[in-house]
Amino acid sequence: MNVALVTEFAASKKEPLSAVLERIHAAFVSSGLGEPTVQFTFADAPVPGFTSSVDRVLKRHPQLKEFESSASAMPGGPLVRMISNGTTSPSAGRAVPFWTLLTIASGVPRSFPFHQFAVHFQSPAFGDGQSDTRPLFAMPPGIVVTDSWWVNGRTRSVTVVRCVTADPAGKSLPPPTEAVAMVLDACGKAKKTVQIPLAQTAEAPDPRPAAAPSETLKAVGELIVDHRARLAEIIDRANLPHDLPPALEALQMIRSDATGPKKPALLKAFKPMGYDCRGDSGTFTLRRRTPNNLSVEVYLDVGTWSRSITGFFTVTGFGFGAKLPLPVSKRAIGAGQYTIGDGEHWQKIVDNLAALVAELDRTFVPAIEQVSPPVPEWYKPES
Repeated sequence: MNVALVTEFAASKKEPLSAVLERIHAAFVSSGLGEPTVQFTFADAPVPGFTSSVDRVLKRHPQLKEFESSASAMPGGPLVRMISNGTTSPSAGRAVPFWTLLTIASGVPRSFPFHQFAVHFQSPAFGDGQSDTRPLFAMPPGIVVTDSWWVNGRTRSVTVVRCVTADPAGKSLPPPTEAVAMVLDACGKAKKTVQIPLAQTAEAPDPRPAAAPSETLKAVGELIVDHRARLAEIIDRANLPHDLPPALEALQMIRSDATGPKKPALLKAFKPMGYDCRGDSGTFTLRRRTPNNLSVEVYLDVGTWSRSITGFFTVTGFGFGAKLPLPVSKRAIGAGQYTIGDGEHWQKIVDNLAALVAELDRTFVPAIEQVSPPVPEWYKPES
């Protein structure tokens, strides 16, 4: 069984982009893996009105003219000018001296404010992967460093994709080789790893995620539809401690004073239920594992875009996920976002969510377990 391991590393924008690339490249060489294959894409904005970094780079490095092209980032999307040796480039697969890439990276973003800058280090040591660059799980194994424009400033990412062969009956996944481990160390501190089992055809690995048997997907789908239809009844059984008003009424009457730290209330309510808690600002993820190795997750967005909460309850098995909304009260069913208010109101929201999650743990999770196929001991969708 082939499994893609997608690891996100901490990436500080305080460190020069060229320093990040140079450190990772040096790790490939010093580890004994040799020169990696490097795929790069440096793209202008998809809309007019932005400085053309492509023009600026070609003025200083006219030898890169053969790598210039225009392509759409998505089907039907606008054409974007770029310098690339990727699949859409007229010079696809051709190499460029690494020092040239470092020189360009040293000018990002002041001299070269590219809308998107991406360098992909590839090596067979990272596993047999896919040949395209569709969703992240289908990306060829290796290390991708990006630095891109966003509405509130530049964003930086360092992502590693490794493909390993796993034994469904095994207890753990194969560890990286010593050489690959040296390169991973150069990437910095790992934030999270997502495991994505890949489908398998008779001829070769399939770039799509593996899916549970059709009968399992059908049974899980029926359970989701049933529980969504009976959400009001489930909330009644949960006996929520607070009768919070509808979302619109709450928006008009709940004070929007500073809530204060949100994590302590979550830890106090959910830790005794077996959930850990990750996050400290815009989102929180609370997660536990069942005796049958299913992953149960409570995801709370508490202010990515506003001072409101949106919650979901998800049970993930091997090749499927079952998601339900988490309204903060019966009168808030279907509301989506719900205003958080001050610290006292936040505590009431947490109390209600804990009661509802306890009821779903008691009923929904066992129902999913009954129709779930065996889950390998090593399988952890996210860690």
